[in-house]
Amino acid sequence: MDGGAAYNPRTVEEVFRDFKGRRAGMIKALTTEVEEFYRQCDPEKENLCLYGFPSEQWEVNLPAEEVPPELPEPALGINFARDGMQEKDWLSLVAVHSDAWLLSVAFYFGSRFGFDKADRKRLFNMINELPTIFEVVTGTAKKPTKEKSSVSNHSSNKSKSNSKVQRDTESQTKYSKAVESKDEDEEVLEEEDDEEHGDTLCGACGENYAADEFWICCDICEKWFHGKCVKITPSRAEHIKQYKCPSCSNKRARP
Repeated sequence: MDGGAAYNPRTVEEVFRDFKGRRAGMIKALTTEVEEFYRQCDPEKENLCLYGFPSEQWEVNLPAEEVPPELPEPALGINFARDGMQEKDWLSLVAVHSDAWLLSVAFYFGSRFGFDKADRKRLFNMINELPTIFEVVTGTAKKPTKEKSSVSNHSSNKSKSNSKVQRDTESQTKYSKAVESKDEDEEVLEEEDDEEHGDTLCGACGENYAADEFWICCDICEKWFHGKCVKITPSRAEHIKQYKCPSCSNKRARP
């Protein structure tokens, strides 16, 4: 287990990059790779911890043997509660402890390399722009309404505008105004759609929506995902009647 011991970020930007890498790895464990994470957290094993690495990988392992450890240690014994709670509650609990660990590691580096008040504030503000792991796992981070509803509303508004144009055909002036009103309504709808999607967070990596990237929404949990994060292409999505994200696909009755 490297735990980041071989890599010591020294600037605010480097510590933030380290934070994002570890965070991405832990989000994978608790979302898209949750089935494997669940399997590794065997309650019959000794105290286990969930580690995230700067390389965006994760690992379930025993805590470091050296005392004191090179880095702050994550919550100990996460495997013991696995079968004694509802799975979603257990994952939420691990997510909360993971958020606390990430902050402790980031500010450990800040203290070790002498960040002043301004540096610490800047680091916290950068971290605070990202949703917490808990928010990503529980789906409490901001997300848009379902795309189908958005499309339906858009079509409905278009129909109303078209009806208005047809009713006003007696006057060329009224017709022109109706067309202008229709165009303005569509522009407003497009702007509102962009604003809604601007708050979208990928359920796998937790990053924000970008207009130039393909996204897909799970029909079960209604979380949105980058196509690349869940290995779905636009052409493949056309043939999917009901999309289930990896987490929903892997859910099964637990003993």
